[in-house]
Amino acid sequence: MDELPLSALFRRALASAAKAFDLPTIEDGTQELVRSSLSDLRQCGIGISKLALFSPNEQLADIPTRDLVYLLVPYVMSEVQSRVRAIEREDRLELVKEVKRCLEAYIHYLEQYEIVSGEDRDLYGRPTSSLTDPAKRRELKIKQYKREKEIKAKIEVARKRTNQSATEPNSNVELIASILPDPSQKAADSDEDPDADTEEVLRDAVILLLRLIYAEAQTQLERTNEELELLRNAPPLPPQRLSVDDARLGKKPETDDMWRLDGPLNKGGPDEKGPLLDPQGKPLRPFVLLGQNAADRARLQAQVFQPGHRLPTMSVDEYLQIEQQRGNVITGGGAASENEPTSEEQLAIDAEQDGAAFGEEKAEEKRQKDESWAQFTDSNPKGAGNTMNRG
Repeated sequence: MDELPLSALFRRALASAAKAFDLPTIEDGTQELVRSSLSDLRQCGIGISKLALFSPNEQLADIPTRDLVYLLVPYVMSEVQSRVRAIEREDRLELVKEVKRCLEAYIHYLEQYEIVSGEDRDLYGRPTSSLTDPAKRRELKIKQYKREKEIKAKIEVARKRTNQSATEPNSNVELIASILPDPSQKAADSDEDPDADTEEVLRDAVILLLRLIYAEAQTQLERTNEELELLRNAPPLPPQRLSVDDARLGKKPETDDMWRLDGPLNKGGPDEKGPLLDPQGKPLRPFVLLGQNAADRARLQAQVFQPGHRLPTMSVDEYLQIEQQRGNVITGGGAASENEPTSEEQLAIDAEQDGAAFGEEKAEEKRQKDESWAQFTDSNPKGAGNTMNRG
């Protein structure tokens, strides 16, 4: 059987991955698509290594447009591996490590060929979780969102100029598949050269896509590191009661025997008159689950039909009375408080009570207050405190 070319393998891997992303991960059909996509992606990785498409001695201008798309293979592999079903914690830990390795490989490629600018490296290179100030973290996320939105708009324009499908991609995998060069287009080493304008537009679209996926990869790497830390610090699982030999024999795990009437600790039954059940689970003699006397049965029966919530222990009025005694209730206010005189008005009214000791005391208090206010206004003329905007 002839081996498929690299472009066909990559397209088939993307098609399988796009189908798997629309299905539940737990289903066997989804895992079959995931395994098929991973197999094709590994073959792509082997083909890239054999052909030596990328070299640290090259620059971005030295890589043909048709080869640039294969820089996305590590990222797609990380996305597909994240859909692998892993039930055991150790399996999930190894899977997350592999996802992290693929993401770091993709980020290394883009930084090595200087596909991303220094501004983008500073914008996405620092994880948002490292910022303790919520305002700065929010500002960083807003900048990242605006940058991603700008790149997506440019990619959409490039897709339309290259006559790509008008269907809106639902995932990054579908977006990568939509931006791939048309397989019907002739290669660069053929007799007829491709249109220069189309080649330039396609190259710009691929570079923009690489920059967009760089931002996504940095975000995924931050989440992967957090999950990896949780898996490493998770408490150990409780030991399994069912041994390997018992599993082969089809035995079931042991249950808590202390709650069984015919358990090993209660072989003679609750009344020590013999077992209640035979090995097949059939009752050997009548037995009562409730208490032995009428008082126990009445107590247990009274505990059956009860509300599922805690009933109040006091009324609302009693609660307000206790809170008022504690000083937690604010009184006053409203229309009655609005009609009452202020402290200054009440002082003036009290000072007008001539011939009484109380009135003379309030008059003296009002005079001292007025004198104090007159001294303050003399020492601080109007506008003396406003030192701003004087020209």
